[in-house]
Formats: sequence, C-alpha cells, structure tokens
Amino acid sequence: MKILDKYVAKNFVIGYLIAFCVLIGLRIIIDLFVNLDEFTEHPDLAPLAVIKNILSFYGLHSTLYFRDFAGMITVVAAAFSLGKMVRCNELVAVMASGVSLKRVIAPIVLLALLLTGLLVVDQELLIPPFSDKLVRGQDAIRGQESYDVWFITDANGSLICSPKFDVKTSTLYNPTIITRRKTAKPGIWETTGRISTEKAVYDPNTREWVLTNGRFTEKDSRKVALPIASYPTDITPKDIPVRRKSQHLTLLSSRQLAVLAAQRTKIKDLAQLYSQKHFRITEPIINLAMLMVCLPILVCRDPKSMKTAVMISFATTAACFITTFVCKMLATEVVFDRVMPELWAWLPVFIFLPIAFIELDSMKT
Repeated sequence: MKILDKYVAKNFVIGYLIAFCVLIGLRIIIDLFVNLDEFTEHPDLAPLAVIKNILSFYGLHSTLYFRDFAGMITVVAAAFSLGKMVRCNELVAVMASGVSLKRVIAPIVLLALLLTGLLVVDQELLIPPFSDKLVRGQDAIRGQESYDVWFITDANGSLICSPKFDVKTSTLYNPTIITRRKTAKPGIWETTGRISTEKAVYDPNTREWVLTNGRFTEKDSRKVALPIASYPTDITPKDIPVRRKSQHLTLLSSRQLAVLAAQRTKIKDLAQLYSQKHFRITEPIINLAMLMVCLPILVCRDPKSMKTAVMISFATTAACFITTFVCKMLATEVVFDRVMPELWAWLPVFIFLPIAFIELDSMKT
C-alpha cells in the first residue's frame, strides 16, 4: 500500500502545485490587467521602480489570494489527480486487486488536512505582520503612503481623528483626540475632553504619541486649555492603516480580534468581530467538508463520466462558496430580531459536513 499511497500523494501534490499557480496567477493577471494604469500614475517613477512596485504588491497580496482560493485549489488538485487515474483505468485495476476506494482517497484527505494547516498559518502568522502593507492601493508608492483617519477607538475609549497620517514619518497632522470614560451603563461612554495639536509623532520607545503644541480642553470647562506633551495609547502607526476601515479587520489575527472585541461596545462592531473569529475556525472545516463532498463524485470508474463528475464537483464547490458568502453577509445583520454571528459562521458546517459524511458512507467500493 505504500507504493499506491505515494503514487496518489504524488499526483495530488503535482495537481495542487499546478492549481495553485494557475488560480493565483490568473487572479494576479486579471487584477494587473484592470489596474495597470494605477501602477503607472506617477510619471516620475522609472520603469524599473514601477516593476519593483508591482512585484512587491502582488508578492504580498499572494498571501490573501491563497487564503481566498485555498479550498478551490484543493478540489481542483483532487480532480486533477483522480481524473488522471480514471483516464488510465487505474481505479479499476485498484478495485480489482481488492483495495477499497476509501483507502485510495486516504492520502488525499491526509494531505488536505496538512494543507489546511498551511492555510491557518497563512491567516494567523503571515498576513497579520504585513497587514499595514496589504491595505495600500495599487497607486500608492511604498514608503510614501498617507491616509485620513476618522474616529479610531483605542483601549482608553478615546476617538482619534486626523486629516492626514504619513506612514513614512509616523506622523498625524492636525489630529484631534476626543477623550472618553466608561459610565455605569454598559456600552455607554461619557466624553471628558478634547486634545488638539499641530502634529503627533509616535515614539516606539515610550509607546506614546509626542504632541507638538498639544492642548487639552476639559468638557464644559471655562478654564484655559492645558498644555499636554504626549498621549499614551495602544494605537501604533502599524495599526492605523488597518483599523481605519472595518473591512480591513480580516487581516488581523484571532488574538488581535479578541483584543478588539474586548474594547468595542456597539452591537454592529461586536457582531463583525465575533463573525470574523468564528469564521477563522469554520472556514478550514468548510474547505475539508467541500473536498469530502467532491471526492466520492470524482472516484468514478468510467472515463466517459469523468467530465460530468468534475462539473458536479465544481458546482458543489461553487454552492459551498456562495453559501459561505451569504452567511458572512448575514452574520452582522438583524435576522429574526437578533444578530447571530456565531450561528451564521457555523451554518455552512452544519449543512455541508453531514452531506460529506453521507457521501463518503455511500461511496461504492
């Protein structure tokens, strides 16, 4: 059996590498074709600098593309490896020798488990360190990015606003910080004052924003604004590009999402964070369930029916993707007078995992 396992595993790995290169490459080519003019917006850049910018942009974004296509790549690799065996009538020979088809697909399932671990590593360890670079657009020049910042909440409950944040110098220009404190009522904050300054530069040693001509004005106070030299906060220059928009929260790790959930009080914000945390757990399970649904369809013995089997497996994969997408949309919405992010995150598992076990149990061997 070791020879057969190695043969099946080899075919699957080759198919996985081909599917990875084709799907990720196709995603890059389409995006480059649509946004090529964005990379060439700066006439002062030399062609070599433009090429370097393109390579660095898509090199980093390949981690995101792999996260999005990991499930599809696995299904395509399984179709490639099993299709080759069906075309050469190898499955018939295997069954004639008394080997179960469930035993044949065991190396594929085992490798899929290992590759799912690679997806988890990509999401939790590779993407978060580069999250501030992954949010930049195609027209941004590396090291010269700038963003507007509106109402970013820090661990103190304060709201940070600035018309311009310069990434290279880690500087907020003309920022305003609205200071708040918690009240006795859960989820209710009370404004205590406002900090205004010409600019704020982050000091990594003290983990504070050093203010230039900073002034603190207490709420409902007739006193003169008091000078303030610095503002301590958990918000760092690396956090600002990611935290400024809610759709960028998908780039954070589960630990970072848990920290944010402890700071947020709005139901909409909490629902988004909780849905992200639960989808981190369910998405690898959904990918495996999607593969196990497709495998019994792909192990057909007649080469003439292989095309139909591949089409059915891809249709099943598309249905799984669509279901997961719809659940992500509904996870933060009010349905039946409640917001239930946990339910919507686990619903695709409840739908497709039983189907996967039924398909495997009914497989003809």
